Amino acid sequence: MNRFFSIALLCVVACGCGGERSKPETLVDSGYDQQEMDDAIAKARSEVDSFITELSAPTGTDHAVKAPITDDGQTEHFWLTEVSFQNGEFKGTINNDPGIVNNVQIGQEWTIKKSEISDWMFMRDDKMHGNYTMRPLLKTLPEEEAAMYRSLLADP
Repeated sequence: MNRFFSIALLCVVACGCGGERSKPETLVDSGYDQQEMDDAIAKARSEVDSFITELSAPTGTDHAVKAPITDDGQTEHFWLTEVSFQNGEFKGTINNDPGIVNNVQIGQEWTIKKSEISDWMFMRDDKMHGNYTMRPLLKTLPEEEAAMYRSLLADP
């Protein structure tokens, strides 16, 4: 896994409580401000057309969208990599192990409507564009680590 997705996996977010199995270390399900997270998701959705433009004529790399996936009343957000866009839908590969839901697995192909994504991101010139849901999570990290992640964001 490259550095980009190691960083991106920090931003796997879950809503609801966990099940029996142990949570992946990348799963963050508490400690952040829910309103800030909701605002971040709204911003990502409002700017998704700029991501689609980038995806259709790439100037960056490592394009991904975040998909909320629900199973038995629990929702977990997954990064989809190797992403494409056609007919109003993104298609990609689930890039992390589930920690809450049981209806998906890493490496599985997933399709999501444009209006349902919870985030998007790509890398250009060693800077991360998008990944708005990372920002509320930075407050949950030690300051040194948060500063390192902020330095990677194109728009901190």
